[in-house]
Amino acid sequence: MAEYFKSGQLREIEEKMATATSYEDWKEAALEHDAISGSEVWKLREKSKGYDYVEIRSRLSQLKELRKAGDDMGLLFALNEGIHGNMGGMGRASMYERAKFGTKKLIADYVDELVASLQHISSLPENEISWEDKMDFFDRASHCFGRSALMLSGAGSLGHFHTGVIKVLLKNHLLPTVISGSSAGSMMAGLLGTHTDEELVTLLEENDVLGFGQETLDDSQAGGMRPQVDIATVQAMLAQAIPDLTFQEAYEKTGRQINVTIASVEEHQNSRLMNAMTSPNVFIRTAVMASCAVPGVFPAVKLMAKNVYGEAQPYLPNRSWIDGAVTDDLPAKRLARLYGVNHYIVSQANPLSLMLLNYDKDLPVPQSLKNFWRSMSKELVRGGEALSRRYLRDWPEVGRTMNMISSLSAQEYTGDITIIPSFSFVDPRKLLGQLTVTEIEHLVEEGERSTWGMLERIKIQSKIGRTLDVILDHHADHDVRKIYKNKGLQRSAKAG
Repeated sequence: MAEYFKSGQLREIEEKMATATSYEDWKEAALEHDAISGSEVWKLREKSKGYDYVEIRSRLSQLKELRKAGDDMGLLFALNEGIHGNMGGMGRASMYERAKFGTKKLIADYVDELVASLQHISSLPENEISWEDKMDFFDRASHCFGRSALMLSGAGSLGHFHTGVIKVLLKNHLLPTVISGSSAGSMMAGLLGTHTDEELVTLLEENDVLGFGQETLDDSQAGGMRPQVDIATVQAMLAQAIPDLTFQEAYEKTGRQINVTIASVEEHQNSRLMNAMTSPNVFIRTAVMASCAVPGVFPAVKLMAKNVYGEAQPYLPNRSWIDGAVTDDLPAKRLARLYGVNHYIVSQANPLSLMLLNYDKDLPVPQSLKNFWRSMSKELVRGGEALSRRYLRDWPEVGRTMNMISSLSAQEYTGDITIIPSFSFVDPRKLLGQLTVTEIEHLVEEGERSTWGMLERIKIQSKIGRTLDVILDHHADHDVRKIYKNKGLQRSAKAG
């Protein structure tokens, strides 16, 4: 009887969590759920087979004792032995799936102590630890630990889901500086890269931050066939939402390293990741327009860039570009090479990936069999692509289609932390169709609510990396924005 009453309580609390209108209300309900379900006791109990609690307890005690004793060189030596986000398995997803809020207290305590130790070393005067020794340590620590990135998937008109995710991360000061976007996700990446935090706070007060609300239907018309979003509407919306800035200029303004994925129309050309490092003079708006050019729906796009005199001119004029989600929806490997990223937060609203993720989750077979079937499916698609290239050369459209299917099936659609909506079915009429104001608001709310459940995990897992970034910014004269600006001035001087 007691168990039945307890189950009823938990169901009521889960309903409160599902309908919460603020993070504070959601958190209160989540903690109440943990208290009743026994997860709060689990969080306080260090012992578990899920992680190496002995190693983490030992490291935590060592750091505390060294800092308390004032042994700064000993503390630096202990920190030099390694700073890892997954030490003893503390970063495993399973450690965040038992409770509704947070994880083992030992893990949170260790992260807090590590951060306090890093800040202590950073604040020491030069006569104790020299600037050179500090920089050597913090550079290596940052390189070894890595950085977090936010990847925004393609999503069609469901891209408003990303707005909710971003609102929560920004409000809680957890928005990574490295951000990628493809297709609809590139719109939000472009917005983030060209507006300061202060500007974003104002912009995000309106749920329809991208301006689709000007073209929406009445709620009473939403059930039937709805008008599709056309190219003129997208161009007008981008002109309103994204200033006329290059990737370099945007980075100088905001410090955010945004990346936009685009794919080449030509069959044998690789996709590109546009950003301030690889294509600093390309106009962001044209890259976003290309990333949104869904094959067969919108025409391919030619990019524009600034020349040495600051004038607009075609970029790779013989090439045209299309939707980046087709080939590299989540460019994790490229972000790792460019920025040292090894921790990925994914806002995933791609209808295809949602279908695959839910199918994989609900299929009642062992995980090993799921992995085998996934590998076999990819190999079959690759084989079909190879055959089409060999025997169907006279039908290039078939080859392009098979190449697209192969690219879509071969991609990974998740990250270390994947934020997905609660729904799995998407009405096909909505994907490229105009949405009502109510539908947009629901998508934004869904993005917010879906992020609340991941927020404490993001906070814990990214805290060390964020601390290292702040310390390096404080100590080092390595502001890339200044470097870019100086190079721009030098080029202008030479041109004059």
